[in-house]
Amino acid sequence: MNSGAVKKTAVISLILGFLLTVVYQTTAEKSGQEISSDRWYKEEELRQSILQEQKENRQLEEEWRSLQRDVRAVEEEMAHREVSTFNLVEDLEKLRMLSGEVAVKGPGVEVTLNDHTYVPDGNNPNDYIVHERHIQQVVDELMLASAEAVSINGVRITRNSSIQCEGPVISVDNYTSTAPFVVRAIGDPDQLEAALELSGGVKDQLVNENIEVRMQQQSEILMDTVVGERET
Repeated sequence: MNSGAVKKTAVISLILGFLLTVVYQTTAEKSGQEISSDRWYKEEELRQSILQEQKENRQLEEEWRSLQRDVRAVEEEMAHREVSTFNLVEDLEKLRMLSGEVAVKGPGVEVTLNDHTYVPDGNNPNDYIVHERHIQQVVDELMLASAEAVSINGVRITRNSSIQCEGPVISVDNYTSTAPFVVRAIGDPDQLEAALELSGGVKDQLVNENIEVRMQQQSEILMDTVVGERET
């Protein structure tokens, strides 16, 4: 082979080598671009998925808070209803006790009113005996002191009860009796007794009107219903 042919062959080899290099680099760059593009799409898809999950989580959290508020509102309403129901039942029970519809048992006080044992000569005997107003004073004061139930000589008192006086005889709801008159009241013994013993109060007024007054606290008093038998 002459020198000219060798030169041509060398030139062709160089050109082919250059072309192969260019083709390889171009192919590699395209492949790299395709890989980078696929990775970007995958990362973007993952990012969008995370954002969507975060959005859904925020919605679920808000729904949970809303449910909590609803639950608290229901609980508060139920608590209010329970208190209202309890108060209603308690008030109804007190009303039934005061009206004499149910038997009552508990501590309380016993107040005995008696005619004065001594009437000075020349004085009116009526000024020394127990009248209905004296008994009514005691009953009213005991009621004001939160007595749960009151009786007079075993007769249960209600808001419709009547106390009438005919000389030394007093009629309570058509039950007649004479002195001594025993008024019993169920409730806080200390509170009931203190109400009657206030300075210038009921007891002092009765004593000033020549009525003998004796008070005792009782650990247990039993009162039947109005339609039942008298208390013992």
